[in-house]
Amino acid sequence: MKAEVITIGDEVLRGEIVDSNKALISERVLGLDIECHFQTSVRDDRADMAFAFEQAAERADVVLVSGGLGPTRDDITTEVMAETFGRELVLDEASLEEIRGFFSRLGREMADVNRKQAYFPTSAEVLPNPVGTAPGFMLEHEGTLFFCMPGVPRELKLMLDEEVLPRIGQHAAGDGRGAVFVRARLLKTFGIGESSLEAELADLARDPDGKNDVEIGFRTTFPDNYLRVVARGESAAAADDRIDKTVCAIHERLGDLLYGEGDETMAIVVGRELERAGATVATAESCTGGGIAERMTSVPGSSGWFLGGVVAYANEAKQALLGVPEAMLEEHGAVSEPVARAMAEGVRERFGSTYGVATTGISGPGGGTEDKPVGLVYVALARDAGTGIQTHVDHFTFPLDRLRHRALTAQVGLDWVRRDLQGHELVGPSLLRRQGGGNAPGGSR
Repeated sequence: MKAEVITIGDEVLRGEIVDSNKALISERVLGLDIECHFQTSVRDDRADMAFAFEQAAERADVVLVSGGLGPTRDDITTEVMAETFGRELVLDEASLEEIRGFFSRLGREMADVNRKQAYFPTSAEVLPNPVGTAPGFMLEHEGTLFFCMPGVPRELKLMLDEEVLPRIGQHAAGDGRGAVFVRARLLKTFGIGESSLEAELADLARDPDGKNDVEIGFRTTFPDNYLRVVARGESAAAADDRIDKTVCAIHERLGDLLYGEGDETMAIVVGRELERAGATVATAESCTGGGIAERMTSVPGSSGWFLGGVVAYANEAKQALLGVPEAMLEEHGAVSEPVARAMAEGVRERFGSTYGVATTGISGPGGGTEDKPVGLVYVALARDAGTGIQTHVDHFTFPLDRLRHRALTAQVGLDWVRRDLQGHELVGPSLLRRQGGGNAPGGSR
Protein backbone atom coordinates (compact mmCIF):
# COMPACT_ATOMS: atom_id res chain seq x y z
CA MET A 1 0.00 0.00 0.00
CA LYS A 2 1.10 3.54 -0.79
CA ALA A 3 0.42 6.44 1.53
CA GLU A 4 0.37 10.17 0.82
CA VAL A 5 0.41 13.03 3.31
CA ILE A 6 -1.21 16.38 2.51
CA THR A 7 -0.77 19.33 4.88
CA ILE A 8 -2.93 22.37 4.31
CA GLY A 9 -2.42 26.00 5.31
CA ASP A 10 -0.95 29.25 4.05
CA GLU A 11 1.22 29.38 7.18
CA VAL A 12 2.93 26.14 6.11
CA LEU A 13 3.83 27.44 2.64
CA ARG A 14 5.02 30.79 4.00
CA GLY A 15 7.39 29.13 6.44
CA GLU A 16 5.63 30.66 9.44
CA ILE A 17 5.47 27.28 11.18
CA VAL A 18 7.54 24.12 11.03
CA ASP A 19 5.48 21.39 9.40
CA SER A 20 6.04 18.60 11.92
CA ASN A 21 2.82 16.82 10.96
CA LYS A 22 4.35 15.30 7.83
CA ALA A 23 7.11 13.61 9.80
CA LEU A 24 4.77 12.36 12.52
CA ILE A 25 2.23 10.88 10.11
CA SER A 26 4.87 9.24 7.88
CA GLU A 27 6.58 7.68 10.88
CA ARG A 28 3.33 6.34 12.32
CA VAL A 29 2.08 4.70 9.10
CA LEU A 30 5.48 3.09 8.58
CA GLY A 31 4.75 1.19 11.79
CA LEU A 32 1.90 -0.45 9.86
CA ASP A 33 4.30 -1.53 7.10
CA ILE A 34 2.93 1.21 4.85
CA GLU A 35 5.41 3.57 3.24
CA CYS A 36 4.72 7.21 2.47
CA HIS A 37 5.42 7.75 -1.23
CA PHE A 38 4.29 11.36 -1.54
CA GLN A 39 4.08 14.47 0.66
CA THR A 40 2.28 17.61 -0.45
CA SER A 41 1.72 21.02 1.13
CA VAL A 42 -1.14 23.16 -0.20
CA ARG A 43 -2.35 26.71 0.38
CA ASP A 44 -5.84 27.48 1.63
CA ASP A 45 -6.94 27.67 -2.00
CA ARG A 46 -9.88 25.71 -3.42
CA ALA A 47 -8.35 24.96 -6.81
CA ASP A 48 -4.98 23.92 -5.36
CA MET A 49 -6.61 21.74 -2.74
CA ALA A 50 -8.94 20.06 -5.23
CA PHE A 51 -6.01 19.30 -7.54
CA ALA A 52 -4.03 17.79 -4.63
CA PHE A 53 -6.97 15.59 -3.60
CA GLU A 54 -7.56 14.37 -7.18
CA GLN A 55 -3.88 13.63 -7.70
CA ALA A 56 -3.64 11.75 -4.41
CA ALA A 57 -6.69 9.64 -5.25
CA GLU A 58 -4.98 8.45 -8.44
CA ARG A 59 -1.64 7.47 -6.92
CA ALA A 60 -2.17 6.49 -3.28
CA ASP A 61 -4.14 3.92 -1.33
CA VAL A 62 -4.27 5.96 1.86
CA VAL A 63 -4.25 9.76 2.01
CA LEU A 64 -3.76 11.51 5.34
CA VAL A 65 -4.77 15.17 5.36
CA SER A 66 -4.06 17.65 8.15
CA GLY A 67 -5.40 21.18 8.54
CA GLY A 68 -8.34 23.23 7.38
CA LEU A 69 -10.99 21.83 9.75
CA GLY A 70 -11.35 24.94 11.90
CA PRO A 71 -14.29 27.38 12.13
CA THR A 72 -12.86 30.30 10.15
CA ARG A 73 -13.40 31.26 6.50
CA ASP A 74 -10.04 29.89 5.38
CA ASP A 75 -10.81 26.44 6.86
CA ILE A 76 -12.27 24.80 3.77
CA THR A 77 -10.90 21.24 3.72
CA THR A 78 -14.30 19.60 4.32
CA GLU A 79 -16.05 21.72 1.71
CA VAL A 80 -13.39 21.14 -0.96
CA MET A 81 -13.25 17.42 -0.24
CA ALA A 82 -17.03 17.18 -0.73
CA GLU A 83 -16.96 19.23 -3.93
CA THR A 84 -14.01 17.31 -5.38
CA PHE A 85 -15.66 13.92 -5.00
CA GLY A 86 -19.25 14.94 -5.68
CA ARG A 87 -20.64 14.70 -2.16
CA GLU A 88 -23.17 16.82 -0.29
CA LEU A 89 -22.43 18.34 3.09
CA VAL A 90 -24.73 17.09 5.84
CA LEU A 91 -25.03 18.07 9.47
CA ASP A 92 -24.02 15.48 12.06
CA GLU A 93 -26.10 16.28 15.12
CA ALA A 94 -23.95 14.17 17.44
CA SER A 95 -20.84 16.13 16.46
CA LEU A 96 -22.66 19.42 16.95
CA GLU A 97 -23.61 18.40 20.48
CA GLU A 98 -20.01 17.36 21.17
CA ILE A 99 -18.76 20.77 20.06
CA ARG A 100 -21.35 22.52 22.23
CA GLY A 101 -20.31 20.32 25.13
CA PHE A 102 -16.66 21.21 24.59
CA PHE A 103 -17.41 24.91 25.02
CA SER A 104 -19.74 24.25 27.92
CA ARG A 105 -16.98 22.47 29.82
CA LEU A 106 -14.88 25.61 29.39
CA GLY A 107 -17.71 27.76 30.70
CA ARG A 108 -18.30 29.36 27.30
CA GLU A 109 -21.10 29.42 24.77
CA MET A 110 -20.42 28.02 21.31
CA ALA A 111 -20.13 30.70 18.62
CA ASP A 112 -22.27 30.20 15.52
CA VAL A 113 -19.15 29.89 13.31
CA ASN A 114 -18.28 26.61 15.03
CA ARG A 115 -21.44 25.04 13.61
CA LYS A 116 -19.68 24.47 10.27
CA GLN A 117 -17.35 21.98 11.99
CA ALA A 118 -20.28 19.57 12.40
CA TYR A 119 -20.90 19.25 8.63
CA PHE A 120 -19.36 16.33 6.72
CA PRO A 121 -19.49 14.85 3.21
CA THR A 122 -22.15 12.20 2.71
CA SER A 123 -20.97 8.65 3.52
CA ALA A 124 -18.06 10.02 5.59
CA GLU A 125 -17.30 8.41 8.94
CA VAL A 126 -16.80 10.98 11.69
CA LEU A 127 -13.62 10.74 13.80
CA PRO A 128 -14.11 12.24 17.28
CA ASN A 129 -11.74 14.86 18.68
CA PRO A 130 -11.73 14.69 22.49
CA VAL A 131 -9.33 17.61 22.97
CA GLY A 132 -10.55 20.12 20.37
CA THR A 133 -13.54 21.45 18.48
CA ALA A 134 -12.66 19.98 15.07
CA PRO A 135 -13.79 16.39 14.46
CA GLY A 136 -12.06 14.56 11.66
CA PHE A 137 -13.54 12.21 9.12
CA MET A 138 -12.77 9.24 6.88
CA LEU A 139 -13.96 9.17 3.28
CA GLU A 140 -13.50 6.45 0.67
CA HIS A 141 -13.29 7.33 -3.01
CA GLU A 142 -12.83 4.57 -5.60
CA GLY A 143 -10.73 2.44 -3.26
CA THR A 144 -8.64 5.27 -1.81
CA LEU A 145 -9.11 6.09 1.86
CA PHE A 146 -8.94 9.77 2.87
CA PHE A 147 -8.44 10.66 6.53
CA CYS A 148 -8.90 14.34 7.35
CA MET A 149 -7.51 15.48 10.70
CA PRO A 150 -6.94 18.79 12.52
CA GLY A 151 -3.69 20.65 11.90
CA VAL A 152 -3.01 21.27 15.59
CA PRO A 153 -0.23 18.72 16.35
CA ARG A 154 -1.60 17.68 19.75
CA GLU A 155 -5.08 17.04 18.34
CA LEU A 156 -3.73 15.35 15.22
CA LYS A 157 -1.48 12.97 17.18
CA LEU A 158 -4.32 11.80 19.41
CA MET A 159 -6.73 11.30 16.51
CA LEU A 160 -4.06 9.60 14.41
CA ASP A 161 -3.16 7.08 17.11
CA GLU A 162 -6.66 6.39 18.45
CA GLU A 163 -8.89 6.67 15.38
CA VAL A 164 -6.94 6.67 12.12
CA LEU A 165 -4.20 4.05 12.48
CA PRO A 166 -6.54 1.31 13.76
CA ARG A 167 -8.81 1.84 10.73
CA ILE A 168 -5.87 1.76 8.33
CA GLY A 169 -4.62 -1.42 9.99
CA GLN A 170 -7.99 -3.11 9.55
CA HIS A 171 -8.15 -2.03 5.92
CA ALA A 172 -4.62 -3.27 5.21
CA ALA A 173 -5.34 -6.64 6.84
CA GLY A 174 -8.27 -7.24 4.51
CA ASP A 175 -6.68 -5.71 1.44
CA GLY A 176 -6.00 -9.04 -0.24
CA ARG A 177 -2.78 -7.96 -1.91
CA GLY A 178 0.56 -9.60 -1.19
CA ALA A 179 1.91 -7.95 1.94
CA VAL A 180 5.33 -6.33 2.06
CA PHE A 181 6.59 -5.84 5.59
CA VAL A 182 8.70 -2.77 6.27
CA ARG A 183 11.02 -2.01 9.17
CA ALA A 184 12.90 1.24 9.74
CA ARG A 185 15.43 2.54 12.24
CA LEU A 186 17.04 5.91 12.76
CA LEU A 187 20.71 5.83 13.76
CA LYS A 188 22.51 8.95 15.03
CA THR A 189 26.18 9.76 14.57
CA PHE A 190 28.43 12.60 15.68
CA GLY A 191 31.93 13.48 14.59
CA ILE A 192 31.88 12.52 10.91
CA GLY A 193 30.68 14.46 7.86
CA GLU A 194 27.82 13.30 5.66
CA SER A 195 30.01 12.61 2.61
CA SER A 196 32.55 10.68 4.72
CA LEU A 197 29.71 8.73 6.28
CA GLU A 198 28.31 7.73 2.91
CA ALA A 199 31.75 6.70 1.67
CA GLU A 200 32.27 4.59 4.80
CA LEU A 201 28.99 2.75 4.25
CA ALA A 202 28.96 2.70 0.45
CA ASP A 203 29.00 -1.08 0.12
CA LEU A 204 26.23 -1.50 2.71
CA ALA A 205 24.03 1.08 1.00
CA ARG A 206 24.52 -0.43 -2.45
CA ASP A 207 21.80 -2.68 -3.86
CA PRO A 208 23.45 -4.75 -6.61
CA ASP A 209 20.46 -7.01 -7.33
CA GLY A 210 17.95 -4.14 -7.54
CA LYS A 211 15.54 -5.73 -5.06
CA ASN A 212 15.58 -2.73 -2.71
CA ASP A 213 15.40 -5.07 0.27
CA VAL A 214 17.51 -2.66 2.33
CA GLU A 215 18.05 1.07 1.87
CA ILE A 216 20.24 3.51 3.82
CA GLY A 217 19.38 7.20 3.69
CA PHE A 218 21.56 10.04 4.98
CA ARG A 219 20.38 13.25 6.64
CA THR A 220 22.25 16.10 8.31
CA THR A 221 20.74 17.59 11.46
CA PHE A 222 23.59 19.82 12.57
CA PRO A 223 25.82 19.00 14.31
CA ASP A 224 24.82 15.34 13.90
CA ASN A 225 24.34 13.13 10.87
CA TYR A 226 21.50 10.62 10.82
CA LEU A 227 21.10 7.30 9.03
CA ARG A 228 17.66 5.98 8.16
CA VAL A 229 17.79 2.23 7.53
CA VAL A 230 14.73 0.74 5.82
CA ALA A 231 14.33 -3.01 5.24
CA ARG A 232 11.57 -4.87 3.42
CA GLY A 233 10.58 -8.50 3.53
CA GLU A 234 7.88 -10.95 2.50
CA SER A 235 7.26 -11.54 6.22
CA ALA A 236 7.76 -9.59 9.41
CA ALA A 237 10.52 -12.00 10.42
CA ALA A 238 12.37 -11.49 7.13
CA ALA A 239 12.19 -7.69 7.43
CA ASP A 240 13.34 -7.83 11.05
CA ASP A 241 16.24 -10.10 10.17
CA ARG A 242 17.41 -7.86 7.32
CA ILE A 243 17.33 -4.68 9.35
CA ASP A 244 19.01 -6.32 12.35
CA LYS A 245 21.90 -7.55 10.19
CA THR A 246 22.32 -4.17 8.48
CA VAL A 247 22.23 -2.18 11.72
CA CYS A 248 24.72 -4.59 13.29
CA ALA A 249 27.07 -4.11 10.33
CA ILE A 250 26.75 -0.31 10.63
CA HIS A 251 27.59 -0.48 14.35
CA GLU A 252 30.69 -2.54 13.60
CA ARG A 253 31.75 -0.17 10.83
CA LEU A 254 31.20 3.14 12.64
CA GLY A 255 32.04 2.13 16.19
CA ASP A 256 32.10 5.05 18.64
CA LEU A 257 30.86 7.51 16.00
CA LEU A 258 27.38 6.05 16.38
CA TYR A 259 25.90 7.22 19.66
CA GLY A 260 22.15 6.57 19.61
CA GLU A 261 18.98 5.37 17.91
CA GLY A 262 15.47 6.69 17.44
CA ASP A 263 14.52 9.55 19.75
CA GLU A 264 17.75 9.38 21.73
CA THR A 265 19.67 12.65 21.94
CA MET A 266 23.29 12.90 22.97
CA ALA A 267 22.15 14.26 26.35
CA ILE A 268 19.81 11.29 26.88
CA VAL A 269 22.65 8.86 26.15
CA VAL A 270 25.01 10.76 28.46
CA GLY A 271 22.42 10.73 31.24
CA ARG A 272 21.84 7.01 30.88
CA GLU A 273 25.58 6.30 31.01
CA LEU A 274 26.07 8.56 34.04
CA GLU A 275 23.19 6.86 35.85
CA ARG A 276 24.54 3.43 34.98
CA ALA A 277 27.97 4.35 36.36
CA GLY A 278 26.59 6.13 39.43
CA ALA A 279 28.45 9.25 38.27
CA THR A 280 27.60 12.96 38.21
CA VAL A 281 28.58 15.99 36.13
CA ALA A 282 28.84 19.77 36.44
CA THR A 283 29.54 22.35 33.74
CA ALA A 284 31.65 25.50 33.44
CA GLU A 285 30.72 27.34 30.25
CA SER A 286 31.94 30.52 28.66
CA CYS A 287 31.37 30.59 24.88
CA THR A 288 28.49 28.08 24.98
CA GLY A 289 26.59 30.22 27.47
CA GLY A 290 24.95 27.35 29.34
CA GLY A 291 24.13 25.31 26.23
CA ILE A 292 25.53 22.07 27.65
CA ALA A 293 23.63 22.51 30.91
CA GLU A 294 20.42 23.29 29.01
CA ARG A 295 20.70 20.09 26.96
CA MET A 296 21.33 17.99 30.04
CA THR A 297 18.50 19.46 32.09
CA SER A 298 16.06 18.93 29.22
CA VAL A 299 16.30 15.20 29.99
CA PRO A 300 13.71 13.97 32.53
CA GLY A 301 15.44 12.71 35.66
CA SER A 302 18.60 14.75 35.07
CA SER A 303 18.55 15.88 38.70
CA GLY A 304 19.93 12.45 39.53
CA TRP A 305 23.21 13.07 37.70
CA PHE A 306 23.51 16.76 36.78
CA LEU A 307 24.59 18.77 39.83
CA GLY A 308 24.80 22.27 38.40
CA GLY A 309 26.57 24.64 36.07
CA VAL A 310 28.33 27.98 35.95
CA VAL A 311 28.17 30.38 33.01
CA ALA A 312 31.41 32.28 33.58
CA TYR A 313 31.55 34.73 30.68
CA ALA A 314 33.65 37.53 32.18
CA ASN A 315 37.16 36.92 33.49
CA GLU A 316 36.02 38.15 36.90
CA ALA A 317 33.39 35.41 36.96
CA LYS A 318 35.97 32.78 36.05
CA GLN A 319 38.08 33.94 38.99
CA ALA A 320 35.30 34.33 41.57
CA LEU A 321 33.14 31.32 40.70
CA LEU A 322 35.64 28.78 39.38
CA GLY A 323 38.90 29.76 41.05
CA VAL A 324 40.80 30.52 37.84
CA PRO A 325 43.92 32.49 38.92
CA GLU A 326 44.08 36.10 37.75
CA ALA A 327 47.74 35.64 36.78
CA MET A 328 46.79 32.70 34.52
CA LEU A 329 44.18 34.81 32.73
CA GLU A 330 46.62 37.67 32.23
CA GLU A 331 49.39 35.40 30.94
CA HIS A 332 47.41 33.05 28.68
CA GLY A 333 44.07 34.78 28.08
CA ALA A 334 40.59 33.39 28.69
CA VAL A 335 40.71 31.26 25.53
CA SER A 336 43.60 28.97 26.36
CA GLU A 337 44.42 25.47 27.52
CA PRO A 338 45.39 26.39 31.11
CA VAL A 339 42.17 28.36 31.64
CA ALA A 340 39.96 25.61 30.18
CA ARG A 341 41.68 23.10 32.43
CA ALA A 342 41.25 25.30 35.51
CA MET A 343 37.55 25.85 34.69
CA ALA A 344 36.83 22.12 34.40
CA GLU A 345 38.73 21.26 37.55
CA GLY A 346 37.25 24.21 39.43
CA VAL A 347 33.62 23.37 38.66
CA ARG A 348 34.15 19.69 39.43
CA GLU A 349 35.67 20.54 42.82
CA ARG A 350 33.01 23.10 43.76
CA PHE A 351 30.08 20.83 42.96
CA GLY A 352 31.75 17.62 44.09
CA SER A 353 30.87 15.91 40.81
CA THR A 354 32.56 13.00 39.07
CA TYR A 355 33.01 15.04 35.90
CA GLY A 356 33.59 18.70 35.16
CA VAL A 357 33.11 19.94 31.57
CA ALA A 358 34.39 23.34 30.45
CA THR A 359 34.26 25.40 27.25
CA THR A 360 35.96 28.66 26.38
CA GLY A 361 36.30 30.07 22.87
CA ILE A 362 35.64 32.77 20.31
CA SER A 363 32.29 32.23 18.62
CA GLY A 364 32.48 35.50 16.67
CA PRO A 365 31.72 37.22 14.51
CA GLY A 366 34.37 39.47 16.06
CA GLY A 367 36.97 39.12 18.78
CA GLY A 368 39.57 37.09 16.94
CA THR A 369 43.27 37.80 16.54
CA GLU A 370 46.03 36.34 14.38
CA ASP A 371 47.06 33.98 17.19
CA LYS A 372 43.51 33.26 18.29
CA PRO A 373 41.17 33.37 15.29
CA VAL A 374 37.39 33.46 15.35
CA GLY A 375 36.20 29.89 15.75
CA LEU A 376 38.93 28.82 18.17
CA VAL A 377 37.61 26.90 21.16
CA TYR A 378 39.05 24.89 24.02
CA VAL A 379 37.12 22.04 25.61
CA ALA A 380 38.18 20.39 28.86
CA LEU A 381 36.96 17.35 30.76
CA ALA A 382 38.08 16.77 34.36
CA ARG A 383 37.31 13.43 35.99
CA ASP A 384 37.63 12.09 39.49
CA ALA A 385 39.34 8.78 38.83
CA GLY A 386 39.37 7.75 42.48
CA THR A 387 43.16 7.99 42.67
CA GLY A 388 43.29 11.60 41.51
CA ILE A 389 41.88 14.09 39.05
CA GLN A 390 42.52 13.38 35.38
CA THR A 391 41.94 16.21 32.92
CA HIS A 392 41.93 16.22 29.16
CA VAL A 393 42.00 19.45 27.13
CA ASP A 394 41.95 19.95 23.36
CA HIS A 395 41.38 22.86 21.02
CA PHE A 396 39.62 23.18 17.68
CA THR A 397 38.93 25.90 15.16
CA PHE A 398 35.44 25.59 13.75
CA PRO A 399 34.87 28.02 10.81
CA LEU A 400 31.17 28.51 11.53
CA ASP A 401 28.66 31.23 12.34
CA ARG A 402 28.11 32.02 16.00
CA LEU A 403 25.00 29.88 16.48
CA ARG A 404 26.45 26.73 14.93
CA HIS A 405 29.85 27.24 16.57
CA ARG A 406 28.22 27.20 20.00
CA ALA A 407 26.03 24.20 19.10
CA LEU A 408 28.97 22.15 17.83
CA THR A 409 31.11 23.02 20.86
CA ALA A 410 28.34 22.02 23.26
CA GLN A 411 27.93 18.70 21.47
CA VAL A 412 31.68 18.03 21.74
CA GLY A 413 31.48 18.58 25.49
CA LEU A 414 28.60 16.14 25.84
CA ASP A 415 30.27 13.63 23.54
CA TRP A 416 33.43 13.62 25.64
CA VAL A 417 31.44 12.61 28.73
CA ARG A 418 29.81 9.81 26.71
CA ARG A 419 33.13 8.67 25.31
CA ASP A 420 34.84 8.54 28.67
CA LEU A 421 31.98 6.61 30.25
CA GLN A 422 31.95 4.12 27.37
CA GLY A 423 35.74 3.74 27.36
CA HIS A 424 36.36 5.46 24.02
CA GLU A 425 39.17 7.82 23.09
CA LEU A 426 38.43 11.51 23.60
CA VAL A 427 38.60 12.96 20.11
CA GLY A 428 36.97 15.88 18.39
CA PRO A 429 34.75 15.83 15.31
CA SER A 430 36.46 15.51 11.95
CA LEU A 431 33.80 17.63 10.26
CA LEU A 432 34.56 21.35 9.90
CA ARG A 433 37.86 21.18 11.71
CA ARG A 434 40.46 23.51 10.24
CA GLN A 435 43.24 23.11 12.74
CA GLY A 436 44.00 21.58 16.13
CA GLY A 437 42.06 18.73 17.63
CA GLY A 438 44.47 15.85 17.46
CA ASN A 439 43.71 12.58 19.19
CA ALA A 440 43.97 12.59 22.93
CA PRO A 441 47.57 11.87 23.93
CA GLY A 442 47.90 9.27 26.62
CA GLY A 443 49.70 11.57 29.03
CA SER A 444 47.08 14.35 28.91
CA ARG A 445 44.90 12.80 31.54
